[in-house]
Amino acid sequence: MIEFDEAQKRLVLKLVYYGPALSGKTSNLLCLHDTLQQDGRGELMMLDTTEDRTIYFDLLPFFYVAPSGLKIKLKVYTVPGQIRHDATRKAVLQRADGVVFIADSQISQQAVNAESFANLEQNMALVGLDLEKLPLVIQFNKRDLAELVTEEELRAIWEPTGLPVLMASALQGWGVLETFQTAVKVLFDSLDKKLQLRERFQVDRDDFVATLIKAEKR
Repeated sequence: MIEFDEAQKRLVLKLVYYGPALSGKTSNLLCLHDTLQQDGRGELMMLDTTEDRTIYFDLLPFFYVAPSGLKIKLKVYTVPGQIRHDATRKAVLQRADGVVFIADSQISQQAVNAESFANLEQNMALVGLDLEKLPLVIQFNKRDLAELVTEEELRAIWEPTGLPVLMASALQGWGVLETFQTAVKVLFDSLDKKLQLRERFQVDRDDFVATLIKAEKR
């Protein structure tokens, strides 16, 4: 659901981090916010409650200006994980241009992951998004813990879908930036097919991604 104003040369994109409660959605954004360029990022807005880490959403806006003058704003949200906040999840998911699904790598959480992914499919349909067409990246978080589904098993299950699959530990800070980079690249390629960003607006994908990311990684 692209928000594009050609007359004003303004494009606003929305990337949503989805997944079950306590899978690491908020940890991903906290790590991401700490890693990305301070002069380009916005203020991270977060609401903690006793019921859920993010009852509404986290908001992380970035800005990019192409040589053609096209202004691109990228907003990054998370949804609350608790099923009781499903109405809020639908509201945040509306008009999303891409989704990052954060799954928990622990063996004990696989049924919860499946339930949450099914909920994502259901809510996407309810808000008018097509799972087959929307850019989607899968991250298996908490790889620093014990009793995990092996990476080989996870890749055997997910790679036949054609979706990008990444491993991460948001608490330790690895895999987070790579997940974000992958999501932005997939999102860019999807938009380029619709808007011809490279040809019409002189937007280089690698430059766009690099502008969002601090040159010296932590």
